[in-house]
Amino acid sequence: MLHTFVALVQDKPGVLTRVASLFRRLNINIVSLTVGESERPDTSRMTIVCEAPDTAAHRIRASLYKLEITVDVDEVGRSEGVIRELCLIKVAAGPNEPNGIHSRSHIFELATVFHARVVDLATESIMLELTGSSSKIEGLIQVLRESGYEILEVSRTGRMAMRRGKHTSRVLKALGTANGSADTMAPPPKLSKDEIIPNEFPGLEEEEE
Repeated sequence: MLHTFVALVQDKPGVLTRVASLFRRLNINIVSLTVGESERPDTSRMTIVCEAPDTAAHRIRASLYKLEITVDVDEVGRSEGVIRELCLIKVAAGPNEPNGIHSRSHIFELATVFHARVVDLATESIMLELTGSSSKIEGLIQVLRESGYEILEVSRTGRMAMRRGKHTSRVLKALGTANGSADTMAPPPKLSKDEIIPNEFPGLEEEEE
C-alpha cells in the first residue's frame, strides 16, 4: 500500500540523508521524495511516498517525529488532500515517425486531450509538460507508446501533496487537536524502545550551533 507523508523539517545540511536513512532502518522503500522551500522561514517541506503495510503508517509517522529536525508530520490520503505530480516527456516527432509529417499535429491533439503543454519544439522532437495525478501521466505515456511514438526521455518530480481546507502547514490530523484548533498541539505519538530510531549523527546539533 502506498502512503503519502508531508513533513516540515528544519532547513539544515544532512536532513535528506537522515530521513532516507530512517526509512532504510525501517526497511521501507521510498517510492518518491520531493523537497523544497515552505511558507515558514528556515523550513523545508518534504512529500514522501512509500510502500508499506497499512499497519506501518503509525510507526513511520512516529519515527519521523522522533527526528529532532522534524517540525510537523502528516499522512495525506487522496480524499483528504490535493496530490499532483509534474512530468516532462520528450517524444520523437520527426518525418520518419509512424505518422510522418502528421506526427506533430497528432501529438498536439493528444496534448490537448490530456491538458499538457508543449514547452519545447525541435527538429526531431517535442517536449510536453503535464501536471496531474500519477494515473493521468501514466495514461499519456501509454497512449503515446501505443500510438507507435518513441519516448526519448521522461522526467517526473514524484508526488507533491497538500491537505485540503484551511490547515496550512499546521495540519490538524497530524497534530492531534482536541477541538479543531491548530493552536492546541498534542504531543507526538510515543514509540516503544524497539521502534525508536537512534541518532546517526551524534553531536550534529552541537556542531551546527
